[in-house]
Amino acid sequence: MKASEIKDLSVAELQAKVAELQQELFNLKFQLHTGHLENSARISQIRKDVARVQTVLSSKQNA
Repeated sequence: MKASEIKDLSVAELQAKVAELQQELFNLKFQLHTGHLENSARISQIRKDVARVQTVLSSKQNA
């Protein structure tokens, strides 16, 4: 997910996006531990996306 796409979202949409990404991250970690994960690089991509969204969310909430 690109930063420009994230900046265009509202606070409510950002909060929903964080929840969605965290759920996806949980599912990927579960697949990793059960041995069913095919693309382990996806975990780091999701973690970075969560961080990007949370950064924009905190800056919008403080402004």
